[in-house]
Amino acid sequence: MSQKLLLVALVDLVPGAAEDGARYEDEVLALLPRHGGTLERRLTTGDTEVQVISFAARAGYESFMTDPERLAIRERYGERAPAARVLEVTER
Repeated sequence: MSQKLLLVALVDLVPGAAEDGARYEDEVLALLPRHGGTLERRLTTGDTEVQVISFAARAGYESFMTDPERLAIRERYGERAPAARVLEVTER
């Protein structure tokens, strides 16, 4: 039985390209539903985003990360695409 996967992404927007970074995130986050993913929360400090994302199963996260459309979006934004640190978390 697969278990729900809960993630927190710490997204560092590129200095001077925060608006591009936010647009990039808008585009890739819109792909979540096709992989069983849901954006639970999206918070910002202006130069960093904190995203809480859930997937019905780990396989959905893995397919999201290798989605050809997501990879093409990343390539299109190039150096303006933000860097993210993704943490697998559990609720207490």
